[in-house]
Amino acid sequence: MKHFLVKTIANAAALAVAIWLLKDITLTGENTGRKILTLILVALIFGLVNFLVKPVVKLLSFPLFILTLGLITLVVNALMLLLTSWLAGKVDLAFHVDGFWTALLGGVIISIVAWAMHVILPDED
Repeated sequence: MKHFLVKTIANAAALAVAIWLLKDITLTGENTGRKILTLILVALIFGLVNFLVKPVVKLLSFPLFILTLGLITLVVNALMLLLTSWLAGKVDLAFHVDGFWTALLGGVIISIVAWAMHVILPDED
């Protein structure tokens, strides 16, 4: 349970940094509390997408991983961010990623910040 909480906090922080740095990734809400709740729910969706969908996509695109020496990971991360944006829209959360190139840059930012957060946050699991 603690591992799940740490991953969700790391994802929320990484998404917050991407929203702050990129104008085409938006999160809206009436007040700060609503924005934080939306950010946490989006982080949960993002974690679920990365847990369920990403391994399948990686498996199916394995030849591309070999061919591009792993650079296809950037595209996979962008697609996971776009899928998260689409799912957030379906459950009426005010989170949107506008375009593939924004998702690509956002995926890089989220990966770096999430890695840094996992280094900082304690996790005994």
